[in-house]
Amino acid sequence: MRVYVLLFNARTENEGIHTLKSGDRNVILMFESEDDAIRYGLMLEAQDFSSPTVEAFDSEEIEGFCEDSDYDCKLIPEGTLAVPPENNLEQTDWSPEGEGQSEEDKPSELSNADLDDIRRRLEGLL
Repeated sequence: MRVYVLLFNARTENEGIHTLKSGDRNVILMFESEDDAIRYGLMLEAQDFSSPTVEAFDSEEIEGFCEDSDYDCKLIPEGTLAVPPENNLEQTDWSPEGEGQSEEDKPSELSNADLDDIRRRLEGLL
């Protein structure tokens, strides 16, 4: 069976697949209808995501990818209005710019409390 998934930077070295987080699991949505997948992609764009590409795959290929990657997959039947969640992850496993970030360009992993503590200590030095 052919299904449609959403890819970012399709057919590049930095290709990423759209997933949802369900608990501690990543879930790939497999749409039966290309139109439904396109509609979902447009809703993602409206939430300031990068523009996804809708790609057709054999469902067994996606299921195999999920098994190899320890992901789950969910079939979205034709005519189902799937809506992206309102809350998105602040930090994803994939970056639209690719892996070429230097250490200086990577986002800080310090919490706000840690940053506030550092600010207080630096202000104390002045």
